[in-house]
Amino acid sequence: MDRSARIWIAGGGRFTGGALARRLREAGCEQVLVGPEGREARDAAALDAFFARERPAYVFLLGGASGGIARNLREPAALMLDNLRLETAVIDAAHRHGVRKLLYLAAACVYPRDCDQPMQPAQLGSGPLEPTSEAYAMAKWTGLVLCGAYARQHGARFVSAIPANPFGPGASTSPEDGHVVEGLLRRFHEARRRADAEVVVWGTGAPRRDFLYVDDLADALLFLMERYDGAEPVNVSSGWELSIRELAGRIAQVVGFEGRIRFDPSRPDGAPRKVLDGAPLRALGWRPRASLDEALAATSRFVAAELAAPAGAGAAAHA
Repeated sequence: MDRSARIWIAGGGRFTGGALARRLREAGCEQVLVGPEGREARDAAALDAFFARERPAYVFLLGGASGGIARNLREPAALMLDNLRLETAVIDAAHRHGVRKLLYLAAACVYPRDCDQPMQPAQLGSGPLEPTSEAYAMAKWTGLVLCGAYARQHGARFVSAIPANPFGPGASTSPEDGHVVEGLLRRFHEARRRADAEVVVWGTGAPRRDFLYVDDLADALLFLMERYDGAEPVNVSSGWELSIRELAGRIAQVVGFEGRIRFDPSRPDGAPRKVLDGAPLRALGWRPRASLDEALAATSRFVAAELAAPAGAGAAAHA
């Protein structure tokens, strides 16, 4: 990648988008573009005007709306449509305007619910998806397939990455929309502040997940943009595999919550285990920078600051 060229980060908000922008500037990329957002980023005419005016050479397509189990159950159609509209519009515009390379970021839920662990790209499409996130996962899967189709039909340099569960500063802390790490941090901070005797966590606590600090994800995306041109998607994994029960215990320690943790098995667990095989990316030479303790501590400080902010300030920043 030519670091002096113009680079557009499409989607991702202040979470993955913000982390990637910081990493690019740290690497000396001075022309990181702020492109169209919301409906404009999903509209062909608006994107044509943006590409003609700004002429980005590289595009990181990070994705549209997302959320945890609660939001996936509540808004499956909205999540699917938003991501499909963004992916199809940006991928097609990038091809038509001749970008040098596009990197698309999928999600771990594109893997079948019951595939062998750790998950490898060869298993994509080999079985049914996790029902609680099926609509969102199908949209992210479509982005993978579409990038591959443009590469085969047009020779486009469109590559894809599949991350483990990302977390870190900038993520939504909303009780409804947040992912598991930020959601648990919020609950434990609030429980500590109220001196609650216990915190209730959805599910049995048994599901195992592969967690990835957002700054490490950003570093991996830059690495792949510069060094990878393969047809197969690449997993991005830190190797931090924890059960939800173990994660809740670690978060309670970070926050300083000394009460009881109770699991509610009447609530859905999601997939029993989702762990990515990160060996191919490590073989290319990439390694995560942060430790799990450092990453959880930084995210805890962010969540505490969000909770201390005036009402509405944090939500506005995520828009």
